[in-house]
Amino acid sequence: MKYILGIDEGTTGVKVMIFDKAVNIISQAYSEFTQHFPQSGWVEHDANEIWAVTLKMVDEALQKGNIKPQQIEAIGITNQRETTVFWDKNTGQPVCRAIVWQDRRTLEICEALEAKDGAGIIDRTGMIIVPNDAATKIRWLLDHDPKVRTGVENGELLYGTIDTWLVWKLTGGQAHVTDYSNASVTLLQNARTLDYDEWILNELAIPREILPELRTSSEVYGLTDPAVFFGVAVPVAGILGDQQAAAFGQGCLEKAMAKNTYGTGSFMVMNTGDKYVPPSDGVFSPVLWSAKGRTDYGLEGMADVSGAVLQWLRDGLGIIDDAKEAEELARQVEDSMGVYFVPAFVGLGAPYYDSYARGTIIGISRGTTKQHIARAALESMAFQVKDAFNVMEKKSGFKLTRLRADGGGAKSDFLLQFQANILGVPVERPVITETTTLGAVYAAGLAVGYWDSFEEIGQFWKIEKRFEPQINDSKRQELCGFWDKAVNRSAGWLK
Repeated sequence: MKYILGIDEGTTGVKVMIFDKAVNIISQAYSEFTQHFPQSGWVEHDANEIWAVTLKMVDEALQKGNIKPQQIEAIGITNQRETTVFWDKNTGQPVCRAIVWQDRRTLEICEALEAKDGAGIIDRTGMIIVPNDAATKIRWLLDHDPKVRTGVENGELLYGTIDTWLVWKLTGGQAHVTDYSNASVTLLQNARTLDYDEWILNELAIPREILPELRTSSEVYGLTDPAVFFGVAVPVAGILGDQQAAAFGQGCLEKAMAKNTYGTGSFMVMNTGDKYVPPSDGVFSPVLWSAKGRTDYGLEGMADVSGAVLQWLRDGLGIIDDAKEAEELARQVEDSMGVYFVPAFVGLGAPYYDSYARGTIIGISRGTTKQHIARAALESMAFQVKDAFNVMEKKSGFKLTRLRADGGGAKSDFLLQFQANILGVPVERPVITETTTLGAVYAAGLAVGYWDSFEEIGQFWKIEKRFEPQINDSKRQELCGFWDKAVNRSAGWLK
């Protein structure tokens, strides 16, 4: 019996899952890794720790499933996007900590690019100019880290996002690659030609030789090095950025199909087919995937803080011990009693993209309790999703008819019901909510002939529960009107 192994290297941890041909989960393993916050607004990871935890989780998943490494047909990788790693190509050692996608230190570089040719860059790359962009992180490291600058000048270093790092490590340094889906959100790739964008490379003085080779999302990039991977040579055959992988795993394979992943952040993706719709209003235009001779584009909106708001209720306020308790508290009250929570801890995502906004809880009265705060926190996750889809519908000309939900937050019936109410369309939760890993598994399986076609993988999607809207238009407009007022109050706070 042969299986496909998926590695989902997220922002806070690594999940490894093993699937069979009928898309049953055979086993899985998960572990968190360390988050480093050296300064306000800075977030870093240790790439070596990520690699070590990844191998450990692969081992654990194999053991739990009683599966031999020889039984793995192929490996698919999905990853937190834009997190930037520099390593020595001779020793394989990172030269500094990885700068995480959430990090805000490159704001000045972004503002300079915006002033120089904001509209042109956005139109060419399909990406908006925000500190998340890997291109600005590369420039920042070249400017501020002497080890990186000297190493690049001496031709000793390679750059990559986390997918590139993991493939390089798995193949024993044989493959220095990334796929179009990951590259499409770095600000380095031209959205129309799918090659690196010469203008941005020149403007930021990024040498092309440090960049990984651009490849499709579903092909064999190389074989694992038996010396590092349990004595076997297995094809590494799928790479997808985490949000594109989630859309793939959700079977959003046709135009106008859409999903939201409720993770640390919220990530809204709508498939626009082979039509590239340039970004605007804080919604960007990634390549969703390139596989089996077809390339699909999409529109994506992002809220930096989604599930992280529940972590803050736990770690910051101490009013819950675990994320599930937020729903229990929320259900103890009829509504939020006029309390609105804008979780702009690191600024506002789509469609505002305001790095100067900060978190705001408004509408508090003497009667406000932790129940109301918890409810407002959960509701904020749904309001942010609605804001992004409003823009996508306008830009693409496609009407949202239903939303597929995944990620940790999708386990909450309260949240998905409120989401359906606010969007005014049904929200569907699949049987397998770990769709990010599943997307990478599909990409790898398609590359090695484990599955044959898009049609075949589209049929595996199964609904677990459907949430129909339960409020009328006037109530919806009232709730959204107050949310808009609350967002306006939080905007530009640091300016």
